[in-house]
Amino acid sequence: MNRSRFSFLLFAALWSAAGAASRAGAQSEPARPAVVPPGEAAAIVLDDATLTDLARQLTDHFHLTGELQLDLVRAWSLPSIPAGTSPRLVITEFTSAPASSMLVRCRLEAGGAPLSSCSIAVHAQLWADAWVAREPLDIGQIFEPAQLELRRTDLLRERDALPASVSDHEYVLARNVPAGRVLVWRDLTRRPLVRKGETVEVCAIEGSLTVTLKALATQNGGRGDTVLVRNQDSKREFTAVVVDENRVQVRF
Repeated sequence: MNRSRFSFLLFAALWSAAGAASRAGAQSEPARPAVVPPGEAAAIVLDDATLTDLARQLTDHFHLTGELQLDLVRAWSLPSIPAGTSPRLVITEFTSAPASSMLVRCRLEAGGAPLSSCSIAVHAQLWADAWVAREPLDIGQIFEPAQLELRRTDLLRERDALPASVSDHEYVLARNVPAGRVLVWRDLTRRPLVRKGETVEVCAIEGSLTVTLKALATQNGGRGDTVLVRNQDSKREFTAVVVDENRVQVRF
């Protein structure tokens, strides 16, 4: 092989290697996001911030207690909006009650101006602490938070779950509850402060005048309940509101 042919082959090999390296570098370079020129419209994917804002609107409307989390049932993007504006979805029609699955009717706004209307299907979870029986609980037992523990619970799935905000002793167990189960409102009944057949003190109030007398309770009742009592002298029956242990009140 003469020197000129060898030089030609060497040059060709180096040129081929340089081309392959250049192509490889181009393939490994990360794709850059498309830049929307000023003045053009862009479709924006519904982000976490927008879902959080929708959750806040639902929380305020339904006066929810807990952390409401929303997820899209299916992928959804905001319609095209003018570049440089901040889009916002404002709920215009609410469901009758919060639920695990909701179809939310919204108005799309950008820069404070309404653009279009849309409906978004969301899956919802309302997380809050609820009471769980640490040990078996018996019917008639006083509701005692020290015998319970808290568990983060989806209140839209466990609708009757007893929230941690209930922590007083004005309730008793209405039925047996096994260990490990979330307590629900049906498990409780108000602890009777007035019991059928017992003598109670009646406080009758009319304006600034207050009269007290004794009466016989004909019903059990917890705080705030209305019970029927009987005047021990006249035998006349009337209703009164339970205000404390063996105490009822009548207002005229």
